[in-house]
Amino acid sequence: MAVDYTVIVLYLAGMLAMGWWGMRRARSKSDFLVAGRRLGPVMYSGTMAAIVLGGASTIGGVGLGYQYGLSGAWMVFTIGLGLLALSVFFSARIARLKVYTVSEMLDLRYGGRAGVISGVVMWAYTLMLAVTSTIAYATIFDVLFDMNRTVAIILGGSIVVAYSTLGGMWSITLTDMVQFVVKTIGVLLLLLPVAVVKAGGFGEMRAKLPTTYFDPLGIGGETIFTYVLIYTFGMLIGQDIWQRVFTARGDRTAKWGGTVAGTYCLVYALAGAVIGTAAKVLYPKLGSPDDAFATVVKDELPVGVRGLVLAAALAAVMSTSSGALIACATVANNDIWSRLRGRAGSGGREHDEVRGNRVFILVMGLGVIGTAIALNDVVEALTVAYNLLVGGLLVPILGGLLWKRGTVQGALAAVTVGGLAVIGLMAGYGILANEPVYYGLLSSLVAYVAVSLATKPTDAAVLANWRERLAGRGGPELVSEPVPAHQ
Repeated sequence: MAVDYTVIVLYLAGMLAMGWWGMRRARSKSDFLVAGRRLGPVMYSGTMAAIVLGGASTIGGVGLGYQYGLSGAWMVFTIGLGLLALSVFFSARIARLKVYTVSEMLDLRYGGRAGVISGVVMWAYTLMLAVTSTIAYATIFDVLFDMNRTVAIILGGSIVVAYSTLGGMWSITLTDMVQFVVKTIGVLLLLLPVAVVKAGGFGEMRAKLPTTYFDPLGIGGETIFTYVLIYTFGMLIGQDIWQRVFTARGDRTAKWGGTVAGTYCLVYALAGAVIGTAAKVLYPKLGSPDDAFATVVKDELPVGVRGLVLAAALAAVMSTSSGALIACATVANNDIWSRLRGRAGSGGREHDEVRGNRVFILVMGLGVIGTAIALNDVVEALTVAYNLLVGGLLVPILGGLLWKRGTVQGALAAVTVGGLAVIGLMAGYGILANEPVYYGLLSSLVAYVAVSLATKPTDAAVLANWRERLAGRGGPELVSEPVPAHQ
């Protein structure tokens, strides 16, 4: 394993070096939080794909393929569909707003007062997303070094916290681009063909497995519907995803770069399911489906290649973890702490803004590592986060973008009623049940429409300012993407 260890150590050292490099570019709040809103199509596509395809999409996606066959692709597939929907229908408008957080968008659209409560919900979601990503280090480092769970979490989490704190979004963008390349080579170009060949090809796989493994809907219609509600809609409204949209150089970059990233996710989803299906042929009696990825890597790949593929798994976890961490810190600082102190907005010197956000990333990162060490049930924690996100924030966010009659009272009612409904239903039905997100989302929609219609319409001046920002004609840091001469 010496060669494999060398590959991993060089990879981790490279991540820290990227963090140091990114620190030299993070000289303003815009640089630190949204990479100066300067990413072009190639870097934007790569980093967007990296943030949405984490450990759950890689290790979990292969595990679902092991358990259900090709229909195990649906979880990651719905993530790709959500990214495509966001990119095609909403990303250009979101990028033109020139804000830093989802809560700032809500305040801009509804005229204030929606930020703190929505910020708390978004903070809880991003915190749990960062925690669950950090826990995944334990699995990977256990395979690599037979390392104690707590030590693995501290090691992996500390590296992510270090490069994220140093350079903010610039460091994360640079590391994510490397991680995207490593994932593409490790999973798509190496592990996928090796797993299929070792399993005897698709003909042998069909001969040895039940026909349900090749049924596109074998995982079940209700499960697919739940994935769409949680992951597709979650992609539309998550701070971690929106913060990447804010990094785009302009409208076309946000739209077409995101479309490329979404399409890549669909390919990645199918690849993970195929690898898992091949693993079922090779190892029909694994103790847990989530062991499929590590088992195939350890037993079927040659020295050196094995290290690269394990680095790909590490890259998948790190990209999601760092993206969730900076999103969590941004929301905590800009939407909660600054508002509670009465300093909403971007007042103060840029140097102080960078230092303040850097401190918040460090504090949130230490909190994430501590929570990850204490937490046992990852699935339940992530389910709570996504249920609160979708049940509480989907309706007021999409309502604000699509329905001009929506009011701040309606938005607050939707967040409150939807969030409380989700919590109450999880207590009644169980955290992993489907009903909480179904009925929570429905109650949020009813509250939003009913209260908005029963209250005074949003002030005309607020809506006029909102339309100006959507058109890209107002707000700070306006950066226009150059139009090619032939257009």
